[in-house]
Amino acid sequence: MPANRESKSDSGHPNRRTFLRTGLTGGIAVAAFPALAGTDEAAASPLPSPEVKPFELDEMTIAELQKGMSTGRYTARSITQKYLTRISAIDKKGPTLNSIIELNPDALKIADELDKERKAKEPRGPLHGIPVLIKDNIDTADRMATTAGSLALVGSKPLADSFLVQRLRAAGAIILGKTNLSEWANIRASRSTSGWSGRGGLTRNPYALDRNCSGSSSGTGSAVAASLCAVGVGTETDGSIVSPSSLCGIVGIKPTVGLVSRTGVIPISHTQDTAGPMTRTVRDAAILLSALAGIDPEDKATEESRGKSFADYTQFLDPKGLQGVRIGVVRRYFGFHGAVDALMNEAFDTLKKNGAVIVDPADSDALGQLGDAEGIVLQYDLKADLNAYLARLGPGAPVHSLKEIIEFNERNKNTEMPYFGQETFIKAEARGPLTDKEYIEARDKNLRLSRAEGIDAVMDKFKLDALIAPTESPAWVTDLVTGDHFLCSSSTAAAVAGYPHITVPAGFIFGLPVGISFFGRAWSEPVLIKLAYAFEQATKHRRPPRFLPTADL
Repeated sequence: MPANRESKSDSGHPNRRTFLRTGLTGGIAVAAFPALAGTDEAAASPLPSPEVKPFELDEMTIAELQKGMSTGRYTARSITQKYLTRISAIDKKGPTLNSIIELNPDALKIADELDKERKAKEPRGPLHGIPVLIKDNIDTADRMATTAGSLALVGSKPLADSFLVQRLRAAGAIILGKTNLSEWANIRASRSTSGWSGRGGLTRNPYALDRNCSGSSSGTGSAVAASLCAVGVGTETDGSIVSPSSLCGIVGIKPTVGLVSRTGVIPISHTQDTAGPMTRTVRDAAILLSALAGIDPEDKATEESRGKSFADYTQFLDPKGLQGVRIGVVRRYFGFHGAVDALMNEAFDTLKKNGAVIVDPADSDALGQLGDAEGIVLQYDLKADLNAYLARLGPGAPVHSLKEIIEFNERNKNTEMPYFGQETFIKAEARGPLTDKEYIEARDKNLRLSRAEGIDAVMDKFKLDALIAPTESPAWVTDLVTGDHFLCSSSTAAAVAGYPHITVPAGFIFGLPVGISFFGRAWSEPVLIKLAYAFEQATKHRRPPRFLPTADL
């Protein structure tokens, strides 16, 4: 379902990210912008920024949009139309972000119906009439396809909405469209370029157009940052929400696995997959999470959330939420970039000034041992879970198994594999059933290292409320020849454990956003939201992108 980029564990062995690193416009974005080949020419010869006109809804929050509708300044239709016009102006023209793979042809009709409902009775809640973009691996039973960015699934029409889309529609949200992504959530190859898919082409970072958005929720990150929607939904297996959120200067929440249903989401791994909010503010993320969370009879993992989830996560928004909390610094995720470390030190000062106790360091050797076992688990899970998803599509599906997808890619290698291959798919196809001893032992090792000897052990030892670290390196220059070039990421521990992780803007380096991560125990979303909100309110680091051709050097 989700996934990411590539990195290495502290031991030097490839970890999940190495394993994973793996349309409206097709490949147009790549052809139109040859500077994306990953050289320093753009930095040496800066180009003028594309003209981007002021946008009336720029940076507007859910509350501000709702106020506009309640006073009659806006309607759901007028808001939806403004976002559609904005998408036409800067996603498909001008800066050409290429963040959206398909628009909902019924969006305005749905908006009209919600406007009529608002007049007839009270709005359903904070999402009534609010346009939302979702990643193109999330099923919608409407006139849009669900393809994970792959040409192999073009024309695939799911038989039902995903459970999370059902909840969004019930809350009154308007599904505005599907966002581009790293194809198959970056699980196809080990040397991929994040944000590229065969169906959608390449998504661009709105802060510096020659830079990467990371992945795999690349399009959602770019679109939310550029105010192409009110809020967005991404998915993650390991880093696919928090990494693009960090690189695109927004808030991302990777929930505890089981808080949000995965039914109807194209999978990688039932052990690590989850969907989650990607927004410009912590408050909007809490509102969106409230709508997404829910127990789904078809996803057994969600039963674990019974009695541990909340109907309204905004109740935990406290500007004084840092007072008296104990936060541990996971030092193994530092030292990869001096400027990032400097931003984190400033963040620590802010945390302390606002009443937090900083425990530094708060580390575990076990967290440095995550790597190979995660890759083994994800290969097994991918084969089993993807085949199960495709079976749900019925006999009319374009492909019916991972094996058929591999064969399709080989037949269409010029359009599906012009820059990188599918070696991870091939390895996954060679795996056996989930009853294999190798799988069971790898899964047990993952849980032991990430939970009992990892996050839980550190938090018990130092009596912590949460852990913190830099989320990711600044955005790298997109390189279709050799793939991604990020330096470090702190997503793996929480991802493998299935624990929650929130990233919030922490500042900028050469005009490129950098996020700070708060993560902790299972079902600790209330604590993490409280801390993230208090930090956000104390710093106000978020600022909109300028659509520069390259980094501000």
